[in-house]
Amino acid sequence: MTVSAKTELITVRDFIRYAVSRFNAAGLFFGHGSDNAWDEAVYLTLHTLHLPLDRLEPFLDARLLPEERVALLDITTRRCQDRLPAAYLTHEAWLGEHRFYVDDRVIVPRSFIAELLDEQLTPWIDDPWAVEHALDLCTGSGCLAILTALAFPNATVDAVDLSKEALQVAERNIADYHLVDRVRPVHSDAFTALAGRKYDLIISNPPYVDAQAVAALPPEYRHEPEMALGSGDDGLDFTRIILAKAKKHLNADGILVVEIGHNRDALEAAFPTLPFTWLDTAAGDEYVFMLRAADLPA
Repeated sequence: MTVSAKTELITVRDFIRYAVSRFNAAGLFFGHGSDNAWDEAVYLTLHTLHLPLDRLEPFLDARLLPEERVALLDITTRRCQDRLPAAYLTHEAWLGEHRFYVDDRVIVPRSFIAELLDEQLTPWIDDPWAVEHALDLCTGSGCLAILTALAFPNATVDAVDLSKEALQVAERNIADYHLVDRVRPVHSDAFTALAGRKYDLIISNPPYVDAQAVAALPPEYRHEPEMALGSGDDGLDFTRIILAKAKKHLNADGILVVEIGHNRDALEAAFPTLPFTWLDTAAGDEYVFMLRAADLPA
């Protein structure tokens, strides 16, 4: 942080331009809520100034107080020097219109399942009120468990994770959404603590990054819990566990919804007899699959 930056940068517009230049010069990687330097600079600026995240234009030429300039320079410097994802700097992440608390105990929320839950998994679930028991496996911050409870108002949801630290974050988010009576954090290695439990719906955004991709991850991703990213040589180790165990925990007409990243070809090659249904998302139909209980191996 230089004296000239403190004195020469005057307006919100100045600081956004400065941040974009710093981010580009630092060669930052974007993939935790934004995909370019401009969007990230705008987000960090508005958040730091406690301004509405969807209202930039009225504030662009607003002049800043000295303490505001210091705060903006500090967060810009931390993003460049520490290569922390923006969500860890602001302690918030967004899935659609839903805000969640995050820190480095959990992966930064990002899931195509979120948009499918916004549509209540139509047409695969006919009656949202008929879903009474649901499971979010590998819940992390609890975001998908919470969105499941919001999508299916008659459901209780088990939010499962192996990380006790992640479940602490999930508990905070569950409380923030006033869902402590309907969403239950569960410490478990996959299904091991769920003996005898059956669900109408199981969702999971498990670890699915293959070993080669893990080795090439940008610095921003290396701040996230490693156990939430990698899953063996082909990225499918945890998905194999889900496919082997899920049938025992689904009701007869239950469904399983799993996100697997870029692993569609590898998954279909590994399980050629399973009738995967690939669900349409904003990014295409190769990232999330659905299987009915009857289609899963016993």
